[in-house]
Amino acid sequence: MKTIEDLGDLRGKRVLVRSDFNVPLDGTTITDDGRVRAALPTLNALLDAGARVVVAAHLGRPKGAPEDKYSLAPVAARLGELLGKPVALAKDTVGESAKATVAALGDGEIALLENIRFDPRETSKVDAERESLADDLAALADVYVSDGFGVVHRKQASVYDIALKLPHAVGKLVLKEVDSLRKATDDPARPYVVVLGGSKVSDKLGVIANLMTKADRLLIGGGMVYTFLAAKGCSVGNSLLEQDQVETVKGYLAQAAERGVEIVLPTDIVVADTFAADSPHDVVAADAIPDGRMGLDIGPDSAELFRSKILDAKTVVWNGPAGVFEFEAFSAGTRAVAQALVDAGKNGAFTIVGGGDSAAAVRILGFNEADFGHISTGGGASLEFLEGKTLPGIAVLEA
Repeated sequence: MKTIEDLGDLRGKRVLVRSDFNVPLDGTTITDDGRVRAALPTLNALLDAGARVVVAAHLGRPKGAPEDKYSLAPVAARLGELLGKPVALAKDTVGESAKATVAALGDGEIALLENIRFDPRETSKVDAERESLADDLAALADVYVSDGFGVVHRKQASVYDIALKLPHAVGKLVLKEVDSLRKATDDPARPYVVVLGGSKVSDKLGVIANLMTKADRLLIGGGMVYTFLAAKGCSVGNSLLEQDQVETVKGYLAQAAERGVEIVLPTDIVVADTFAADSPHDVVAADAIPDGRMGLDIGPDSAELFRSKILDAKTVVWNGPAGVFEFEAFSAGTRAVAQALVDAGKNGAFTIVGGGDSAAAVRILGFNEADFGHISTGGGASLEFLEGKTLPGIAVLEA
């Protein structure tokens, strides 16, 4: 893949950058600006080179038309603060406002197009419709830089089709993401430990199947663990359970035993009466969850068990929290996993936090991001990478 440095002299050139600014909002307030900060190395490099930077990005899931709640105005404001310079926000994606905003840029200045998903062509399944939007985007730029890792697994106009229209390169963020994930999948230092959490087993079936051939150890937490416990014959009360995946999970447990892959499940669980921050709760054995109660976190003994299984690793990938970390009473398991990754890193392990809720947990729980080898900005993209899938937004850059 070509990098920014391979594009030559960019002074005065219009550079279209696809970033991922799909940040969480409380009204118009960004509650986690991690994805905005992750874009800074690429944007600063281009601005320092004298490029006229035009950023395309999305926020949320608008239905192909403008919606005030999905405007990128809060992102433009925050990005301007972080860059220390104004960020002009176009009122549309590729219309008259976008054209005028880009035309007004000087060398070393930056503009942000309004939410690219306000245009229905962005996510169209019809090739000609996506190509039409890519043509309109190409008219605004001289070169294209892919730097939105959170969308590289999508065949979308501003991710895939645009790279076929303009000279292109990969941005610093996507390059770092790909290099880090390849380090964890192509020939990982061992022991290789993967910690999987999150709500549903069905979201990670392909990942589990692929990792069964690569990892030495799989640690299972989060809501998905209850399907694993059910597969082992345990009652899980009112805990999240995908009954239709129990037989599949039984198959994975059998495969793991055959392959010598260690699957580590919690030994105790923090159970609550209801899914609420202030719900009465206590700790029970993982195989003795009472009827009428639900598991919301791994217990203290499990936290120590997980820690012991992480500390001797040389490569650790973590995707998915161990419990409902957003509620303080059920955050201890996720905090313990994060701390174990930090300590493993100090012992020489290469650690990856696989985006999405895991990355949010690291920040919300107050960890120093620099203490992890890599924090991914793309939950879905990192999962598909771990699954071994071809990512369209990467493949088109490598062609």
